[in-house]
Parts: sequence; structure tokens; C-alpha cells
Amino acid sequence: MKTKIIGLTGGIGSGKTTVANYFKTFGVPVYIADDEAKKIMETPEIIKAIVNEFGTSILTDDVIDRKKLAKLVFEDENKLQKLNQIIHPAVKKHFELWLKQHSAVPFVIKEAAILFESGSYKDCDQIICVVAPLETRIQRVLARDQTTFVEVQNRINNQWSDEKRISKSDYIIENIDITKTKSQVQKILKKLTNQ
Repeated sequence: MKTKIIGLTGGIGSGKTTVANYFKTFGVPVYIADDEAKKIMETPEIIKAIVNEFGTSILTDDVIDRKKLAKLVFEDENKLQKLNQIIHPAVKKHFELWLKQHSAVPFVIKEAAILFESGSYKDCDQIICVVAPLETRIQRVLARDQTTFVEVQNRINNQWSDEKRISKSDYIIENIDITKTKSQVQKILKKLTNQ
């Protein structure tokens, strides 16, 4: 029996990680693509590829300065695409190895901010989309990331709209109220378990 891949996505600040963590508490293996991408960005071959593409100005003490890199790519769509072309294949490979380690379970959750934009949604059997009002999302990110309103807006502009994501998703979780979010996760879990 093939392990199903359940994609979990949503715009920045929607609360994807919160939802992913709920699934974890129910014993579902969860792969957080953004966390793994951060680790992969620290490997020598990826650092080399990024520096070759963007120059040494993105380094601080020979380490990629994530803030500098983010500022650079989120203001220029071509640069963002180039960065994604370096990172995504490496994350895809890493996920495939991780999936093999979890081949005994009926399904896993793959959480990724740009599941649709990167095309990796095509590898998913079903997709859960997490949504929250735009103002709430912006407030969450400002509180979490010590960033500016403009930077958050740039990131939002580089992601698909909720409407577009919802149209391609099997399940929608409205993440406004923690208790309601948890019960939505439990309902989806029941459906996934009974398939």
C-alpha cells in the first residue's frame, strides 16, 4: 500500500505550522518543507550555488544572511525563481528520502508555503488549505518575524491568493479560533483515516 501524501498549504501567516503541529500530536508524520529548506540552505553545495547566482553581498561572516537574501528575492520575481530553482530540487530529493522512512503509515502531511507555486502539489494525493483573514495574517507575521509591513506585503504578493489555493484544495481549515481549528483538524483526520 502506497503512503498517501497530504499537502498542507496556506498563505504566509495563515497558521500552517500550527495546523501541522496538531496533526503531529495525533501521531501523523509531518514534513515541514520550509524548515528543511532552511537546513538545506546551510549545506556547502547549496551555499556555493546561491553565492554563484547572487554574489557575496548576501553573506554575513561566510553564512547566507537570510534577511538580505529575502529582501533581494521578494522584490524581484526573476531572482525568486532562480533561488527556487536551486532550493526546490534539493528539498524534493530530501522529502523523497523522508517519505521512504515513513512508508509503513497510511499517509503523511507535507507542509509547504508554496506547494502550488513550486508545482509540488502535483505529487500530493490530497490538499488541505489553511486560511485566515488578511489583516490577521499580516499581524501574525509582523509579530513573529520582526519584519516590516512592506516586506510582508511583498511576500503575500509573491504567493497565490487564497481563492486560487482554495479552488485546488480538497479541505479548507479556517484558522481564526484555536478550538475551532483543532476540531476541523480532527474532522479531516477522521476522513483521511477512513479512506
